[in-house]
Amino acid sequence: MLKGLGSLGDMAGMMKKAQEMQSKMAQMQEDMQNVIVEGVSGAGLVKATCTAKGELKGLDIDPSIFNSDDKEVVEDLILAAIKDAQTKAADKAQEKMAKLTEGMGLPADMKLPF
Repeated sequence: MLKGLGSLGDMAGMMKKAQEMQSKMAQMQEDMQNVIVEGVSGAGLVKATCTAKGELKGLDIDPSIFNSDDKEVVEDLILAAIKDAQTKAADKAQEKMAKLTEGMGLPADMKLPF
């Protein structure tokens, strides 16, 4: 805190903390692109991978499920795997955000935009 400035010193400290948080948020967003999570459905027959930001990166389908009679089942398994991956991505993002806000002295459940 700057001496002799009273509340202006407090304001300068708050501004510095806000800038630090903004920098850490930007770094976290960049890091989220590198964190990969995997969603699974059908006991591992369909796997979807995405970034912690929810961007779908890959889809792995076991060839044993390809049967023209089971088209709807395959589609459902694909969607389930993608949704599972996106849920895990959201959980990972929330976990990282909680660590960031906690480190800054903010409530762990504080919602900040991505």
